[in-house]
Amino acid sequence: MAYRVVVTGASSGIGEATARRFAAHGWDVIGVARRAERLDALAAEGVLTPIVADITVEEDVARVRAEVEAGGPLHALVNNAGGALGTESVEDAIPDDWRAMYEVNVIGTQRMIAALLPALRTGSVERGSGDIVAVTSIAGHTVYLGGGGYNAAKHAQHALMAVLRLELGGEPLRVVEIAPGMVKTDFSLVRYRGDQEAADAVYAGVENPLRPEDIAEAIVHAVELPSHVDLDLVVVKPVAQSAVRTIHKGALAPKA
Repeated sequence: MAYRVVVTGASSGIGEATARRFAAHGWDVIGVARRAERLDALAAEGVLTPIVADITVEEDVARVRAEVEAGGPLHALVNNAGGALGTESVEDAIPDDWRAMYEVNVIGTQRMIAALLPALRTGSVERGSGDIVAVTSIAGHTVYLGGGGYNAAKHAQHALMAVLRLELGGEPLRVVEIAPGMVKTDFSLVRYRGDQEAADAVYAGVENPLRPEDIAEAIVHAVELPSHVDLDLVVVKPVAQSAVRTIHKGALAPKA
């Protein structure tokens, strides 16, 4: 019997890459996202079983729980759905944007964990462990100008996972935080409200920013490690990125 994993935000970017990687490794993938057409396309490829849902809506999460539990035990949950909105200062912040970021990055993660813990506990019995993964960000560990709302949300998500690790002590459940640095996806396009030029400028001149597939590889690796090994926190950055805003532009080469 194939192991089962739920991946949120599975319709694009890191979520899609993660769903594809798990499927390639023989997992039964349940993809959760809002965009039905993207999920349906992935389902047609045999990548995942789709559940169209918004993790910020309590009724949707309850439906996800019911559909997942109807299929049997669950062995891993990847909380990937998230995102950033805007670059305004704290003084000029748009409260609705901050609220939206907190809802999806923090409360959405909490809702999915609470909803699926019973199925994960059941799955951990037959597999030897169950995995709860959150894709956070280096923005949850280091602040930067223009990141106020996103920094706050990702710091909160990081804290959520740390507390969860304490709460689940003594159970065969691993709590894994994957904190990516610069990954070239639609992330910046959303953050800059569809301004393609501004989004492209983020990656301009950077040799080999991370790809969604790189993060997917880290996630699947963490989940497939022996059951006694827990990668509590994995920070993944491109070589060109020394720190959040310290990014080398141009070719990488040894000093003469």
